[in-house]
Amino acid sequence: MINASGFKVWPAEVEALMFRHPAIQEACVISARDSYRGETVKAVVVLRASHRGQVTEQDIVDWCRANMAVYKVPRIVQFADALPKSGSGKVMWRTLQESEPRG
Repeated sequence: MINASGFKVWPAEVEALMFRHPAIQEACVISARDSYRGETVKAVVVLRASHRGQVTEQDIVDWCRANMAVYKVPRIVQFADALPKSGSGKVMWRTLQESEPRG
């Protein structure tokens, strides 16, 4: 759970909404430090091959603003070639969270 300015944001809920975007193949939502809000929502996104180079981080943020509550919208979108996965194919979100700078 991410606590953004007192609002509770469940990463799985944001991910489920983001999967409705036609360019998103995979997404993992984690928390990031925010000097004003304490924590904020960050999405690590893998784009479908057909949309690479055609969709920007800001396009994803704008789409999210139009399709979910404002406090759930990822403030940071980072594109990745692939998400880290376990042997069973589950996304290893802790690996991404631990690589996020704290401070």
